[in-house]
Amino acid sequence: NGSGNYYRAANGKKGATLKTALCGIIYNRTERTYNDLWTDFRTTDARPDGKVWDMYSNITNYTFGTDQDKGSGNKEGQYYNREHSFPNSWFGGKIMPMYSDLHHLYPTDKLVNNKRGNHPFGETRGETYKSANGFSKLGSCTYPGYSGIVFEPNDEYKGDFARTYFYMVTCYE
Repeated sequence: NGSGNYYRAANGKKGATLKTALCGIIYNRTERTYNDLWTDFRTTDARPDGKVWDMYSNITNYTFGTDQDKGSGNKEGQYYNREHSFPNSWFGGKIMPMYSDLHHLYPTDKLVNNKRGNHPFGETRGETYKSANGFSKLGSCTYPGYSGIVFEPNDEYKGDFARTYFYMVTCYE
């Protein structure tokens, strides 16, 4: 089966060879600065009403620019910031282009993002922390095979984050 010109380099490949071919296809892109993200979010993460789309909290009503991170926010719904859904500590910090790759960065509530830290995503009862309405949770993993602390986003966004992780491991191998 042909997949058109875009995926031609991946045709007939399997396993690691396919992943490497896909990496070669998607790696080339316009590199953005970390500061560019504030402007990019206005296009990539705007709700239908023009407010900031927040995948960590369901009580926020942020206005782009006005409510972006201004230092020490200490309550949910106060500020939004730039969340590395694939934590930057996992790839060495401010390593470009991963650090500013818009495909894994989202505007999220600053407090909830800080609670998440660099914990992996997983299933939990949220005994350590729950955002408003229990929308996101932090606590011991309840899924067999891992017993550490995990952050569980709301069910409606789990697919988005799964696609983000698939992109990151494919693009940066």
